[in-house]
Amino acid sequence: MHFSLDRLSPTPLVRQLTEHLQAWIEHQRLRPGARLPSIRALAREQAVSASCVIEAYDRLVAGGWLEARHGSGFFVAARKDLSVHDALPVWGEGNEGSWRQFREGHEQMLKLGCGWLPNSWRAEAELAQAIRQVSRGDAQDLFDYCPPQGLASLRQQVHKRLARLDIAAAPERILTTQGASHALDLLVRTLLRPGDSVLVENPGYYNLFNLLRQQQVRMLALPRTACGPDLEVLEHLLMHHRPRCLFINSLYHNPTGTSLAPKVAYRLLELAREHDLRIVEDDIYADFQQGPATRLATLDSEQRVIYLGSFSKTLSSSLRVGYLLADDALIARTAELKMVSGIGTSRFAEQVVSHMLGNGSYRKHVQRLNVRLGQHMAKLLAQLEQYGWQVFCEPYGGMFVWARVAGQDFAGLERLALQHEVLLTPGSAFDYQGTASDWLRINVAYGQDARAQRFFQHAGRPSAS
Repeated sequence: MHFSLDRLSPTPLVRQLTEHLQAWIEHQRLRPGARLPSIRALAREQAVSASCVIEAYDRLVAGGWLEARHGSGFFVAARKDLSVHDALPVWGEGNEGSWRQFREGHEQMLKLGCGWLPNSWRAEAELAQAIRQVSRGDAQDLFDYCPPQGLASLRQQVHKRLARLDIAAAPERILTTQGASHALDLLVRTLLRPGDSVLVENPGYYNLFNLLRQQQVRMLALPRTACGPDLEVLEHLLMHHRPRCLFINSLYHNPTGTSLAPKVAYRLLELAREHDLRIVEDDIYADFQQGPATRLATLDSEQRVIYLGSFSKTLSSSLRVGYLLADDALIARTAELKMVSGIGTSRFAEQVVSHMLGNGSYRKHVQRLNVRLGQHMAKLLAQLEQYGWQVFCEPYGGMFVWARVAGQDFAGLERLALQHEVLLTPGSAFDYQGTASDWLRINVAYGQDARAQRFFQHAGRPSAS
């Protein structure tokens, strides 16, 4: 390949590389099936990071120029009438590779920064049994639409679960969704209009940032501390910008793993009342709770908090079953949007989850998960300390550790990770503006894999013993 990248150009290197590769495929008239250089070879040749090459190849796969073959590499794909625009990412796809964990072609890699549990940890037998029972039951659960608010049996089970968390949640105030991201989408489109301002935690959930950008909502960054949102910054933003609402993870925050301290929670609710602020509390890690926890929805006496939950993290990412809890008027509006945009949710999936909640198999599965996660969390924290990593805060539950190696940037860590067949999620993905970061989200469920252990040890500086 005879082309060079312009380091002085304002065009990002990933985009330059993508366009050069596409032009090279066209000018060389490469036949479908022709193999492209390996990630490492092209990174060496162009003096760029391996992550830059991965992102360029992924964009070309998404645009139909290449196909990824498991264990073999990237090859020219058969194509018809493709233009340069087809190779470019759509909005929100993540210039820093936020969606890399979901794409094909990386199956052999250990996805250390992903947001889900290993399949081997899932309740496979119990889930299969529930699917069989629902399949043999009433035919309407296989063929009929779901009611606008969701299946009554599931909402009743959610009501019982929330009552055990001291959250007042009549079934009529619960709306089922296709996971928590769907709930966030419904709320963003129902509550907000272009030009509105909202408070978001930084670092935070990149898909929320994308949803807000799509709606042209202005984000006000609220730094996350070990105890929750920075209250001093919050007071300043409330006084000067009058935001419509705050989006927050109270428990086992994504990506830092931190949890809300009681003192911060009470003050936050006081400020919300003073400034007429609505709060969207995303509690998708609720079932990973170990020990006492502070939730805003538990303390809320004014129905100011909109509460979200999901079964995707604990049970199955494919079932896509979640819910939101809000006042009657908001439930009615979001239910209408839910029907207009997607004709409801999956009756079959909701019946499966309802069945597992009702027969106790979900409760037993979550208990096993929490024991396993706790063991892996303790091991990983000790190992990171031994290898010289810095941890933002030691979580007392959940899935994530937010960590870094002093003096190492992401590009350097990614090069090392790829040598050990480890795929990282960049810290920049969790910044509301995509600002470069040397912090990494680490999923503790994958931390004991031999590839992860080698990466941790080689990236850090083992402490003297």
